[in-house]
Amino acid sequence: MRIETASENSLIVYLGDSTSPETSERVQQASTKLAAALGDKLIDQVASYASLLVIFDPLRCDQLEIRAIIKQTLSELGDTKKASDTPSTIIELPVYYSEESGPELKLISEHSGLSIEEIIAIHQSMTYRVYAIGFAPGFAFLGEVDERIAMARLTTPRLKVPRGAVGIADRQTAVYPDVSPGGWNLIGLCPTRMFNPDADPTMPVSVGDEVRFKAITKEAFIELGGELGEYK
Repeated sequence: MRIETASENSLIVYLGDSTSPETSERVQQASTKLAAALGDKLIDQVASYASLLVIFDPLRCDQLEIRAIIKQTLSELGDTKKASDTPSTIIELPVYYSEESGPELKLISEHSGLSIEEIIAIHQSMTYRVYAIGFAPGFAFLGEVDERIAMARLTTPRLKVPRGAVGIADRQTAVYPDVSPGGWNLIGLCPTRMFNPDADPTMPVSVGDEVRFKAITKEAFIELGGELGEYK
């Protein structure tokens, strides 16, 4: 474990050197323990692949006090069980896979030698862990994608990706929570809102959750509130 200063009222706690389900589990356990230990001294925590950003109230404590609490609280964190041995929330996200909704399906097919049907089957056969949420509210980085369908980001990102677009970048997959620029390889559309400020909770997934994708028809996609949008 390593603790470094991020700002005058935040610290980053590093809990591993690489991305893995075990490291992600350590991050989640650390977050739970620190939330209980810090109480009203804590403003927020932001979990990532192998680290935890701890934002504290400078009117209630200082960095030295927070560092001491973190060290004491996490000193007995120890080795965690593998994520597969630890109960977690599984969220199923519907996806309309097609060349209409996933313009890079053909590109991935040409790169991998697999048919579009095989790519879709492989993508929805995996269970993905939410490693981090960032880039935009509700943008969950999910891993790991089967190496047979892994693809590098597009050389030239799009100026406009529709809300709900499901993409692949290297060994990660994600759902775009809103219309935005983006360089991921798009393979389908998901009607589920990944971020809704008026909902409680505002996001359907949290770091540490597991996600599975399920293919649906275009008609089901529309019925669930999905919109085809534009790709530019």
